[in-house]
Formats: sequence, structure tokens, C-alpha cells
Amino acid sequence: MTIEREGREGDDPLPYEGVWRFTAPAVDASVPQARHAVRDLLVRQGVPVADDVVQGLLLIVSELVTNAVRHAALLSPVLAVEVAVGAEWVRVSVEDNHPYRPTALETDHGRTGGRGLLLVREITREAGGACEVEHTASGGKVIWAALPLKPTRLP
Repeated sequence: MTIEREGREGDDPLPYEGVWRFTAPAVDASVPQARHAVRDLLVRQGVPVADDVVQGLLLIVSELVTNAVRHAALLSPVLAVEVAVGAEWVRVSVEDNHPYRPTALETDHGRTGGRGLLLVREITREAGGACEVEHTASGGKVIWAALPLKPTRLP
């Protein structure tokens, strides 16, 4: 798994700002590899992110990569993970080439799976962030979640 840094935005970005992207095969082993790569990137770049935000981001990465492996691998044997860090936020996204746009299922306590996107939405909402599913120009999709570096919980 090789992480590539893309061009920086703005004239004078903070040292930890930037966009990094890596690809991985759509296989189960890519889930922990993606989680570790994101964690290591945040540490290596010195991103001033709160510990609970990091834990939320890592869970989001795990859920999104797992979804791509389980539901898109047949049409998309490779997935891409992108981490974008701004002055006050961090965004993680997972892209695949499968055209199906997932929807969050309602909680069904009789099922052991199918709640990953609900979990992603809840983590994002609690952190004061945003998440979305978008189509790509190639006909696939990208699912992203952006969280503030510092939690913004209500009192």
C-alpha cells in the first residue's frame, strides 16, 4: 500500500495540511491495512486531531473499506482511500468503481450486519461533521466523511 501526496491548496498551508491517496485490492486484508495507514499518516504528519476524533475516523475507514470489499469487489477489484486534512478538519473517503449507491439500512436487531453506514452517519453527526455518497465521473462512487479536528459536542 503506497500513499501518495497530492498538491496542496492555498499559498501558505499548515505543515499537516494536504491530500493523500492510496489504492488497495478489494480484499478483507485491506480493511486493517487502510485503518493503520490512515492512523500512521495522521501521526506522521503531526495532525492536531483529538483522540476521540481519530477513533471515529478509524472506525469510519473500517466500515467504508469493508463495504467496498463486501459489496463492490466483483465490479471493482481495486478501491481508493483518500485522506484530506485542512486547518480545522479531516476528511476520509473510499472510492470504488461499482455503480450501486448504498443507502443506510434501518436498525434491525435480528441482523448482524448492514448497519455500517448508519454507524458512519452517527459518528459523523456526533462529531459535528458531514458525510455523503457521490457518483464519480467513471460511473463508480465515493463515500466520504469529514470531521472537525477538535470535537464540537453540544453541552
